[in-house]
Amino acid sequence: MFEVLQQFHFIRPAWLCLIPVAILVWWLWQRNSDALQGWRSQIDSELLTPMIVGDNDAQARWKSWALLVVWLLAITAVAGPTWRLEPNPFAADAQPLLVLLKADESMRGTPPMPSRMERARLKIADLANVRAGQPLGLIAYAGSSHLVLPPTRDTKVVAEMAAEISPDVMPKPGDRLDLAIGHAIDLLAEQQQGGAILVITDTAEINENDLLTIEKRPASFPILFLSIVGEESPEADSVAKAASLLSASLQTMTVDDQDIQSIIDYAARGVGVGKAGESSRWQESGYWLTPLIAVIVAFSFRRQERTAQEQTSEGAMR
Repeated sequence: MFEVLQQFHFIRPAWLCLIPVAILVWWLWQRNSDALQGWRSQIDSELLTPMIVGDNDAQARWKSWALLVVWLLAITAVAGPTWRLEPNPFAADAQPLLVLLKADESMRGTPPMPSRMERARLKIADLANVRAGQPLGLIAYAGSSHLVLPPTRDTKVVAEMAAEISPDVMPKPGDRLDLAIGHAIDLLAEQQQGGAILVITDTAEINENDLLTIEKRPASFPILFLSIVGEESPEADSVAKAASLLSASLQTMTVDDQDIQSIIDYAARGVGVGKAGESSRWQESGYWLTPLIAVIVAFSFRRQERTAQEQTSEGAMR
C-alpha cells in the first residue's frame, strides 16, 4: 500500500486546475437556478421552510451536489491518475541479461571456498538453469573486455562457456570494469531490446573519468553487482563504492538461491532507457472512475423520472 501511495501521481496534472473553476461555476449555477431565491431574501428560512410543499428543495440540493461530484470525478479521470507502469507489449519476451564476469587473478583467491572464480561459475550455472529459454549473454573481463556469447536463449551453452573462463585465458590482467560495462551497453543498445547488466566480481575499480566515459554513451541500462565476497570482507567496500558511483544495485552472494532470485526479479524489472529519458509508460487508471460517474448520473436520472411520475399522478388525482 505504501508503495502504491508513493508512486501515485497524475499523468496530466494540468487538468486539475479545472477543479476550482468547476466549483465556481457550480456555485454560480446553483445560486442563479434557485427558484426560491427571491423568497429567501424576503422571508426568514424558519418561516419559508414550512411553506415549501413536497421535498423538491431537498431533491434539487441532492441533484446539484451530485452534479458537482460528477464534474470533479470527470476532471480527475481526465487528469489520468496512475500508480503502476503500463505492461510492456513485449513482456512475453524476456529482456536480455548480460553477465560481466571478472576473470582476473584475484578471482582465484579465497574466502569463500571454493575459489571465488569457481563460486562465480556455479552462480552463473544456477542463473542459466533458472533463466532457461530467456536471453542470457556473457562477457569476460580483466585488463580487457571480451564477448564470450551474445544474449542467447540457449542458456545451457552460457553456463558451459562460463565454466571455461579463467584468468589463464585472459590476454591482459587488471580490472577494467569500465571497458566491460561500455562493451555491454553497446551490445544491448545495438540489439534494441532493452535489458540489464549483471557484474559478478570480488572487487571493482572505477574512477570519475571512467564514469564520465560510461555516461557519454547514447544509452544506459540498469546494472546489478553480485559481490562474490561477503559483506564483512574489506574488499566488499570497493564493490559497494563502484555500485554507488554507477547508481547500480548491489547483491551479496548467498549460500542458497536467494541471490539468484533477486537477480531474476531485478532483470524482470530492468529496462534500458535512453539519455532522452524514455521509459515505460504509466498505465492510465482514470477509466476506473467511469462506472462511479455512470452510477451517480443514472441514480440522479431515476430520481428525476420518479418525481415526474409522482407529479403526473398528483395532477390526475386533482
